[in-house]
Amino acid sequence: MQARILLAFWILSLAPLGAAAQSEPNQPAPPSDSSQSSQVWTTNLGDEPVGAGDLVYITVTGSPEFTRSYRVSNDGGISIPLVSKPIPVSGLAPAAIANAVSGALIRDRILVAPIVSAAVLEYKSRQVTVAGAVNTPVIIQATGDLKLLDAIARAHGVAPEAGAEVIVSSLDKATGKRNSTSIPIKDLLSGADRNLNIPLHGGEEVRVPEAAKLFVAGNVKLPGLYRINDEEGSSVLKALALSQGILPDSAKEAYVYRMVAGANQRQEIAIPLREILHRKAADVPLQANDILYVPALSAVRPATILKGMAGLATSALTKAPMIP
Repeated sequence: MQARILLAFWILSLAPLGAAAQSEPNQPAPPSDSSQSSQVWTTNLGDEPVGAGDLVYITVTGSPEFTRSYRVSNDGGISIPLVSKPIPVSGLAPAAIANAVSGALIRDRILVAPIVSAAVLEYKSRQVTVAGAVNTPVIIQATGDLKLLDAIARAHGVAPEAGAEVIVSSLDKATGKRNSTSIPIKDLLSGADRNLNIPLHGGEEVRVPEAAKLFVAGNVKLPGLYRINDEEGSSVLKALALSQGILPDSAKEAYVYRMVAGANQRQEIAIPLREILHRKAADVPLQANDILYVPALSAVRPATILKGMAGLATSALTKAPMIP
């Protein structure tokens, strides 16, 4: 009888230990290499080759001393602990980087058969600069399928003062010179030619120049400074349309004052204004920075008022409408 009592007491004393053993699986498990690497892969930026300044995350299964992020040096390598020399990775995609690290660990007899994976956390070597007449000039990284329209969208689109073209320049590694390509903004945005939406790989400069300027003065309804954002340029008739036409007492001739390379003064060009308006003469094209002056019948010689136009042009620039 006494033996049975002692056996029952022993069984009851073991019950809390059994309950504790059953509750252990509900406790959170310590982080493993696989959980860390899964978090890294969710932030992987792509499979583009890396360069100097890029941040790479290396995962070596079962070896936490090697599993961490590495910054690619200016020489194009990463330094792994215990590896005798930096591993060159510049120009390699993540899969190739993993193979290079695995080979280095085996070559230096650190691990026999390492399982290595690589991911890119940050690109700094694939820089694309978007500047000029855009709403927000930015510097972005060419990751994934980045194209010209994507870069302009990252800059929040072109600004109202943008010109007719966007200029994309890239470095030719063979010659060391930059090659430039001019693309009409209107055709690019319309999507009529998809080939204009060129891919960007890094190292490009996307620049949107401001529109050229044209000044209309004299006997017109709305004199002022206008922007030319049409790739076809401007003309006398377009300028008169923007300035809402001439006043009734205008002279038969108008004058264009044009800058000439190497000259201190503008060249004066007489324009048969009345004949153009009555379709008896062809429209006259205008260039950037031209001054179109329409005198009144009783006006003084146009050349005498040119000196006063410079200040007026500067003040009118801030509210100048665009030429469509």
